[in-house]
Amino acid sequence: MDWKAYAISLATGLLVGAIYAFLNTRSPAPPVIALLGLLGMLVGESLTSWAKNHMSLAEATRHCLHAKDFTPTPAALAKQQAACAPATQQAQSDPEAPKQERSS
Repeated sequence: MDWKAYAISLATGLLVGAIYAFLNTRSPAPPVIALLGLLGMLVGESLTSWAKNHMSLAEATRHCLHAKDFTPTPAALAKQQAACAPATQQAQSDPEAPKQERSS
């Protein structure tokens, strides 16, 4: 769609809005908050379409995660080992003990 249709639509809306104001009549248009929501939907749809056409999922993932480092820190490794230690010690001390099932 070319820009002329948008310009005509905007001009018509301005004219009708002026007529409603001149006649002291409330416009049947939705409130501004709803119009902003519609604008957000249109922008989101347009950006998503643009991103789909210009970027694959792998490229988008790489772009979002390029500066991230998922290597565990020594503190995180120690915390993980400490959390697993009681279960490991119990399994080593009593290998014949039945495993406890989680109740949900």
